[in-house]
Amino acid sequence: MDFRAFLAHGLPALVVLAIGLLPGARQEPGKPAAGEPDRTVLARIDQLVEQAIGRGDCPGAVVLVTHRYRPVWFKAYGHRQLRPVPELMTRDTLFDMASLTKVMATATSVMILIDRGRIALDDPVARYLPEFGTNGKERITVEQLLRHRGGLIPDNPLRDYRHGPEEAWRRICALRPVYPVGERFKYTDVGYIVLGKLVERVSGKPLDRFAHEEIFDPLGMKDTMFCPPPELHSRCAPADRRNGRWIRGEVHDPRAYLLGGVAGHAGLFSTATDTATFAHMILAGGSWRGRRILSEGAVRLMVDPGDTPHGQMRGLGWDIDTGYSGPRGERFPVGSFGHTGFTGTSLWIDPESRTVVIILTNRLHPDGKGDVRRLRREIATVVAEAVGY
Repeated sequence: MDFRAFLAHGLPALVVLAIGLLPGARQEPGKPAAGEPDRTVLARIDQLVEQAIGRGDCPGAVVLVTHRYRPVWFKAYGHRQLRPVPELMTRDTLFDMASLTKVMATATSVMILIDRGRIALDDPVARYLPEFGTNGKERITVEQLLRHRGGLIPDNPLRDYRHGPEEAWRRICALRPVYPVGERFKYTDVGYIVLGKLVERVSGKPLDRFAHEEIFDPLGMKDTMFCPPPELHSRCAPADRRNGRWIRGEVHDPRAYLLGGVAGHAGLFSTATDTATFAHMILAGGSWRGRRILSEGAVRLMVDPGDTPHGQMRGLGWDIDTGYSGPRGERFPVGSFGHTGFTGTSLWIDPESRTVVIILTNRLHPDGKGDVRRLRREIATVVAEAVGY
């Protein structure tokens, strides 16, 4: 898909005014009700989170719901730390966002470079990273990696990362596809590590610096960063242990950790408030409070599943309808979109009702056994009902 040709020939002016009219949304959604969300329905969130904490699904949570760009529910629950000393959860807690890094940093950075004509979606990745184009990977395109359709393994062995970033990159470049390129959706961290390297090579800046300068700083997302400095660690939600010590203020993902804390698939830290700012930029078509990050055409492409089939519907970074779509709940329509993070984070956006649902937990604390998939579905279902679905 050539982005510049799309802008020139395939983007009527009236279409970009409403990103909710997604060409790939093949399910007829029920229309949300006009007016404000029903707060008596939203109040069920309290019970759902307390039940999840009681089951041991997570030690605590921050839930932020916005409707038409205004917060309608914003609460902290439970504890951000249980061990070694209990600490209450706060609304400004910094969370390891895990795979939300893929959309908030990596995919958005790639789309910025596409907007600027530095990258084309249908170009082979090897055009920019020649060393990657070996062993059957020569034709993998930028678009295929963004949609997780590049044929790459989900994760290569952890031992491939234990000799530093340069050796890790050499071993990634030596990989072979594990199924025919472009044939189907297969969620892959490796693909997004490659995309992070793509941003670095094309822009001349490491991913963390590029994302800070081009996304987070312009949007005023002051609490969003890779590798939080020590003075912010006390606000970070801890995970479980690594090498006998609590993981706090450093990325949990072992591959991102061995890559120095900055990678295309994981490593970003953020708060609920900053995540809402990012979501509002996407929902508003690429700009927020006078700062344009992406063109309207780029945002539309990001949330368009294209010709991906039911059960494999991905945008350029965003999840739409796959086995990872639990945070959509039971009532938001296919055509809404979002992403999850392994550590217990999730973001879901419904353009039809202009609703954003953010659920941030550190489900891995203290023992690595928490599971918030049920909580995500339940909260999304309640929010969708509250806005009139």
